[in-house]
Amino acid sequence: MIRLAVVLCCLALPAAAVDCRDTTFEGVSMTLCEVDPAADRLQLFLYDGEGQPFGHFGTLAEALAQEIPFAMNAGMYHADRAPVGHYVEDGEEVMRVITTDGPGNFGLLPNGILCLSGGAARVYETARYVTEAPACHSATQSGPMLVIDGALHPRFLPASDSLYIRNGVGTTENGDRAVFVISNDPVNFHTFGRFFRDVLELPQALYFDGNISRLHAPQLERSDFGRPMGPIIAVTD
Repeated sequence: MIRLAVVLCCLALPAAAVDCRDTTFEGVSMTLCEVDPAADRLQLFLYDGEGQPFGHFGTLAEALAQEIPFAMNAGMYHADRAPVGHYVEDGEEVMRVITTDGPGNFGLLPNGILCLSGGAARVYETARYVTEAPACHSATQSGPMLVIDGALHPRFLPASDSLYIRNGVGTTENGDRAVFVISNDPVNFHTFGRFFRDVLELPQALYFDGNISRLHAPQLERSDFGRPMGPIIAVTD
């Protein structure tokens, strides 16, 4: 991953309540961005007006003609960057909910869905999402869940040697707080999940990815660059 310095196009960032900062947990460097869904305009982005994936933070910012206070990759995708799981953007469903297990991290059930609706951001375990059918104006499915109702995913192993740069999101039960986290050092699922549960004290948390983990945080003069992404979540002005 290459970290590029962010060149600001103006003297001040757009007004937003996003708070990004670096921290460490058990020797692992983490960067987190706290978002207030009621105050910040949190949106999902995948395709531009021509039906082409945005792919990069810079491409999205150029299309929106604005500096973006925060952005992160937001879900797993296929080679053509189409989402692997459920994806809804501005009320339009691009991909249905996937409820079956399968290979890879996405299929390590339970997985989950981030739902944006009415000034709230909530992570749902997929079966609960299907049962409750919340009205989401935007949603993205990924997996596995990291924290489910305050408990770690049952298949996480404390001593796992599966270490990657990882990113994900945790939310409160009522959706008034969303915290997006990326590890700056390789970390296993158990440690990453405990950061959401024990440090951030969030009852629900969802894994986004480990092969493609990117953060755009101008507050920290950071905008990660690399292979093109699929779904992107961003705070816009």
